[in-house]
Amino acid sequence: MLIAGFPAGPWGTNCYVAATGPGSECVVIDPGKDAAAGVAQVVREQRLKPVAVLVTHGHVDHMWCVAPVAGAYDATAWIHPDDRHLLTDPMAGISPETAGMLLGGDHEFVEPDDVAELSDGQRLQLAGLDFVVDHTPGHTQGSVTFRSPYEQQEVSEVMFSGDLLFAGSIGRTDLPGGDHPTMLRSLREKVLTLPDDIVVLPGHGEQTSIGQERATNPFLRELQDDAPSRPVTRGL
Repeated sequence: MLIAGFPAGPWGTNCYVAATGPGSECVVIDPGKDAAAGVAQVVREQRLKPVAVLVTHGHVDHMWCVAPVAGAYDATAWIHPDDRHLLTDPMAGISPETAGMLLGGDHEFVEPDDVAELSDGQRLQLAGLDFVVDHTPGHTQGSVTFRSPYEQQEVSEVMFSGDLLFAGSIGRTDLPGGDHPTMLRSLREKVLTLPDDIVVLPGHGEQTSIGQERATNPFLRELQDDAPSRPVTRGL
């Protein structure tokens, strides 16, 4: 499995390109602001053809370039229905501070020509790869993760976690559509139940693993230990 990732835009959002190998079809995950050029470079260098764009959630730092990338390669965009409205109205899901950063710009957001909706537990077969979709609301109502078999170097799966889980933290829940108890339920039911060897590729920051986060992430430790502390969250 070939996975190329790079941070893009002012929020340093990780965009990923995944394929079975060079010279094949591929999927693009979370092309945020300024990600289109990076996607084009990976596609050119690895001789890839994007056939799908997967969106972990509808925040603008993760979906800014969804329509341009999907349109450039005639690819299908996949998003959970609870976040689909953010494809055309991303301001509905951001903080006043982030909206202020964008004021004065001539930004128009449209849906890609081909949009498909995701559901919890759905299994996707795209570009020769298999993905399991887990609906993980809390950061947004339509947040999802994507897990794909890896089976190399003692790793059973990779998980594209969006803003659900980071190295040492979790996504913030104070934006429109966010809910902290719902986030904790998603972490308890969709993260703590996973094997330790799964590699986590988050929406921001460095990669980690389920085992590393189970042992060191204060939020997951709180869920396991029922401790009262409230560490700091991350995200847009």
